[in-house]
Amino acid sequence: MIIAVLVRTFAYEPFNIPSGSMIPTLLVGDYLFVSKFSFGYSRYSFPYGFGGFNGRVWRTPPERGDVAVFKLPRDNETDYIKRIVGLPGDKIQVLDGLLHINGDIVERTRLDDYVYRDRFGNHRETKQYLETMSNGRSYRVLDSDPDGSLDNTPIYVVPQGHYFAMGDNRDNSSDSRVLRQVGFIPEENLVGRAEILFFSTNGHARLWQIWRWPFSIRFSRFGDLL
Repeated sequence: MIIAVLVRTFAYEPFNIPSGSMIPTLLVGDYLFVSKFSFGYSRYSFPYGFGGFNGRVWRTPPERGDVAVFKLPRDNETDYIKRIVGLPGDKIQVLDGLLHINGDIVERTRLDDYVYRDRFGNHRETKQYLETMSNGRSYRVLDSDPDGSLDNTPIYVVPQGHYFAMGDNRDNSSDSRVLRQVGFIPEENLVGRAEILFFSTNGHARLWQIWRWPFSIRFSRFGDLL
């Protein structure tokens, strides 16, 4: 029991994905391990924020492209997971759906449409792109609305000691672009970096419906690295 608590507090903590803001990278029903040591430790690395100190120790700054779990700045309690796209001092802007960092457009390559079924079982397709950061980190993003409410933004200047995070499902993510809801992420609020998927279910089988398990578990996602 003590070993499990120590591992969960200092090494790896499991998280599950409740929303579609990180589709296609993370799906609703994914379960993943987050490394607590990747960015160093703050009071939010500990259960209920009982770390008893401010700031970070053994600090390692996140890099652009990292998928990070953090405490929502608005309440310092709710866990959010998004992709870090802006570092302290960066100027971030979205124009016509294209991400700009310090005035440069982040490279984006068109992929085949992302195909899925909505909650009503209808077949859907949405535009999908491969976005590549200047540091070489690549990941897929969705653009479901060519004129989405967050496709054209002002310039955000990331304050020192803060980060800018966005969901990969760009038109369906409340993230740092929405200042009143999320805004800039204080470094202290970072919990850890998402590392690996260890389980995934589409939610079509309840715990007692054993006969449905083979059809609801996404075995192909087990072990995927983030």
